[in-house]
Amino acid sequence: MSVIKENPGNEIVSDIDLQIIKFLRKDGRMPFAQIAKRMGVSTGKVRLHYQKMLKKGVLQIAAITNPLYMGRSKMAMIGIKADGTRIREIINEISEFEEVIYLVLLTGSYDLFAEIVCKDKDHLLDFLTEKLYKVKGIKDTDTFMYLELAKEEYA
Repeated sequence: MSVIKENPGNEIVSDIDLQIIKFLRKDGRMPFAQIAKRMGVSTGKVRLHYQKMLKKGVLQIAAITNPLYMGRSKMAMIGIKADGTRIREIINEISEFEEVIYLVLLTGSYDLFAEIVCKDKDHLLDFLTEKLYKVKGIKDTDTFMYLELAKEEYA
């Protein structure tokens, strides 16, 4: 399980780091030489900053897939109310489900939000009844089906 925590060392990214990130958001495969040329710095400087950001956890390299092209046509966000004395165990169990692509602990009306992708509505029903609802300590859930993905951005 990968847990994203708040900035542990209160590190601040530099202006150069921010520029590199900006270019990589547009095209994650943009060569360092091209980034360097556009920034007016050396390729080595871009590579060094890039490697430092990877090491610090500022940047992650990932293949982002479109669930619709992966045979997963149903997406939903599930608000989960949970027994606070079991919250870590609940998080660990839910994070193991293959349908869960995003899981966050939060404050407010819900303790957790889980984003899920399923093949179809039967798969969603099976996920809810055979997996999620069987997790000890879950008190209540609300499932919000996605009708349309209006914007998706990884920042």
